[in-house]
Amino acid sequence: MLSAPLQATRASGVLYLHGFNSGHGSPKAALMRAACAALALPCATPQLPHRPQAAFSLAERQFADLGPSPLLVGSSMGGFLATCLAERHDLPAVLINPAVNPAALVAEWLGEAFVNDYTGERFTVTAAHRRELAALTPSRVRAERYLLLLGTADETLDPAEAFALYRGAHSVIHPGGDHGFSALAAYLPAIFAHGGHALPAGRIIHQDDDA
Repeated sequence: MLSAPLQATRASGVLYLHGFNSGHGSPKAALMRAACAALALPCATPQLPHRPQAAFSLAERQFADLGPSPLLVGSSMGGFLATCLAERHDLPAVLINPAVNPAALVAEWLGEAFVNDYTGERFTVTAAHRRELAALTPSRVRAERYLLLLGTADETLDPAEAFALYRGAHSVIHPGGDHGFSALAAYLPAIFAHGGHALPAGRIIHQDDDA
């Protein structure tokens, strides 16, 4: 059973948070910028640091410049950060294949080196990443504030875990959808409707795969 939605408030801007080791230049970030431009909405798609607390702090500073009622949109690890911000600041959010237990997820990557294709940055996942994620994790979530977009063929995260954590949220289950949620352009009208704005179907149509 769906929770009753939060009182409708038109979003004053949009903050998009990319996934782990993704970037400001990712296709989904570009989609969000294009959609916001079509609606003349302020938009921020920051390049997030790989350290969770630094990423959260930067995101928190960014949405402060987007007016009194920003809409948060996050993909994968960015969906986790959007949840942290939404619960702390009582904001609506759209989550795309969100990470629901990232502290456990990065525990599998301890000592692994990564290169960010968008920035060229090289870094190694350490125990500090896990500690910061655990400290950020909200004790509970209010399902009614979220729109959840899940792909059934997510190759990175189990969509059932997100569906369970956000049970009662307005949810879209995309059959065969991958972790990059490559059909995202088709769901932009639903995303912006969650923020009280009408984006015509088909206005923004292109996206490549990304995280």
